Amino acid sequence: MTDLVPALVGPHFMVERADDTTGYFTLRRRVFVDEQGLFDLTDRDDRDDDPRTVVLVARSARGELLGGVRVGPAADGPDIGWWQGGRLVVDPAARGTRGIGPALVQAACAYAESAGALRFDATVQTRTEPMFRRLGWQPVRHVRVADQPHTLMRWPIRRLAALAAATKNPLGDLLAGLTPGGAGFVGDDGAPVPGSDLIAACDAILPSMVERDPDWAGWCAVLVNVNDLAAMGAAPVGLLNAVGARDAAHAARILGGLRRAADAYGIPVLGGHTQLGVPAALSATALGRTAHPVPGGGGQPGQRVRLTADLGGRWRTGYRGRQWDSTSDRTPAELQRMQSFVGRARPAAAKDVSMAGIAGTLGMLAEASGCGAVLDVARVPRPATASAGDWLTCFPGFAMLTTGPLGDGDAGPAVTADCGELIAGEGVRLRWPDGEITGALDAAVTGMGRAS
Repeated sequence: MTDLVPALVGPHFMVERADDTTGYFTLRRRVFVDEQGLFDLTDRDDRDDDPRTVVLVARSARGELLGGVRVGPAADGPDIGWWQGGRLVVDPAARGTRGIGPALVQAACAYAESAGALRFDATVQTRTEPMFRRLGWQPVRHVRVADQPHTLMRWPIRRLAALAAATKNPLGDLLAGLTPGGAGFVGDDGAPVPGSDLIAACDAILPSMVERDPDWAGWCAVLVNVNDLAAMGAAPVGLLNAVGARDAAHAARILGGLRRAADAYGIPVLGGHTQLGVPAALSATALGRTAHPVPGGGGQPGQRVRLTADLGGRWRTGYRGRQWDSTSDRTPAELQRMQSFVGRARPAAAKDVSMAGIAGTLGMLAEASGCGAVLDVARVPRPATASAGDWLTCFPGFAMLTTGPLGDGDAGPAVTADCGELIAGEGVRLRWPDGEITGALDAAVTGMGRAS
């Protein structure tokens, strides 16, 4: 993702990633040691030696170094999405006329966000705080660096809130006057069928996916529905589908993926509808059975939050950062062991992680439970090849959020970790290893309110 960050081009300079950092370090020494006297001999530190640290530099049209800034993970160990910028420097001869400093700051923000950062801090000299404020940074507190007054600033990363706004925020208004799921299950992944032990779930696949990747779309039509049943502890009974395709060949590819997934998950296709000569479309309805459905809104403040997720697999080709494929290589026994997890564990509340990502789905569980939530970012189980930002916003294949005591906690190949808690209030906050808490979702996700 970081390779996709565009260079920022101005009328007289360009910002880019530095291959050779010698000039940048020389300029830093000239400014921070010789000119400002902030350091005695050198301003170099451990972060300069961290191979994950990246230097962005501004160069003139002739290639002259005008300034630079460094960005990278703030803490040792795995990158958990906490990044830090620093050592912003501009050549004294180029200050104040070309907007070099602001351009470097904006480039650093873009780079950190594209690398999956969910928290981006910088400790800045007090005299530069107004510039950072103008650029949208928020002051956190005053600190001292090299015995000089500085301000800890934070760039507001709105990735989690933007995903919730795009996928779930309109639901409350759209569904006003309806009680989908019925009392106690409003906003749930599936709906208990009145007068029976059946659970019904329905999902549609994005038409663009059906058009360009029909086999995978067919697989996902089954996957998302059986996940919805699994979140309520229901065993699958059968599936109905509706397919639209431009021709029979395209429909065959859609149904081929659907058939493979139905076989893998052990859910029979009961019937459906197929229409040819129309734009690509696919939806499916699944039925499951349980006498004791697990609600998504059964949590209470003070309960711990767990994530159970299958970390195997890889990013789906063509969907990097958006869809994690942990299911297509699993055996039927592995898939069915994971799908039966909630039914065996019987937590107080459970929610399938879907379009809103981990943070957004936690927000929905908390909203339906009439409370808020805190997510401990460093404790969220995550594949090594997924950034924190991507993992908390992607569709993860199989992932369940649960609260309350667990009975049988064996989820087969999926792993379970305690990674947060429900709290009074609303929305979702992120808690970091240094004790800082940052906002993720400031308010309820769907606007549908408490489930009961």
